[in-house]
Amino acid sequence: MGTQEHRKRWKTFVPLFLCSLVPVVLGALVSCTSGPPAPDDPGFAKSIEQGRADKDRMLAEDPDSPIPTEKRGKVLPLKYFAIDPAFSVPAALRLSSDRPVLDMPTSTGTLRKMQRVGVLEFTLQDQPRTLDAFVEDGTQTITSLFVPFADLTTGTDTYAAGRYLDLKPTSTGFYVIDFNRAYNPTCAYNPTWECPYPPASNRLKVAIRAGEKAPGA
Repeated sequence: MGTQEHRKRWKTFVPLFLCSLVPVVLGALVSCTSGPPAPDDPGFAKSIEQGRADKDRMLAEDPDSPIPTEKRGKVLPLKYFAIDPAFSVPAALRLSSDRPVLDMPTSTGTLRKMQRVGVLEFTLQDQPRTLDAFVEDGTQTITSLFVPFADLTTGTDTYAAGRYLDLKPTSTGFYVIDFNRAYNPTCAYNPTWECPYPPASNRLKVAIRAGEKAPGA
C-alpha cells in the first residue's frame, strides 16, 4: 500500500478541493463545469477550511489512512498557514511539444517515470515564476496535473521533501494556482509510503507561507 502515491493520492482527500473528475482523451484537456471559489469570493476561505476539516476526519477514520493509528492523536489536526488570498494566482500552461519523460526520485529510493505535460507560468509577489506539471508516464486519460514543488520554507516550516498541488485540466490553458491548497505527500505521515520528490525545476526561490505545514510528531 502506498507505492502508487501520485496516481491515487490516497483515495479522495486531495480532490476534495477540486471539481468532479472528467475523463480526458490523451492530449486533450477539458474544463470543469465549476471550480474552487476565487480569492475575492466570500466562499473562498470557507471552502478551504471545509476541505481541511474533511481531510482531518478522513485521515482519522479511514482504515487505509497513511497515519498509523497510534500517531493520529499527535499528528491530527494537521497544521496549516493562515489562508492568504495573495497565494492564489492565475497561471497559463505552456504545453510541451514532445511530452518528455523523466525519472523522478522518490522517498523509497526508486525512480518514477513521469511525463512533463507543460510549464505553468505565473506571477507571485511581483516576480515571474514557473512550475512544471506532470502525469505518470503512459497515462491514457488525464484527470489531474501533478505539480510537486519545494520553496524557501521547505525543511523548516514545511515538510523537508516538498509539497504537492493537483490541478484539474482546462480547455483554455488557464489555471488558478492556489498554494493555500498545497498538501504534504503521504510519506510525511508514514515513511513506508512512496512519494515523488519535486524536480529542480520546481524549487521556487520564494517562501510559500500557505498551505500545509510540516506534520507534528
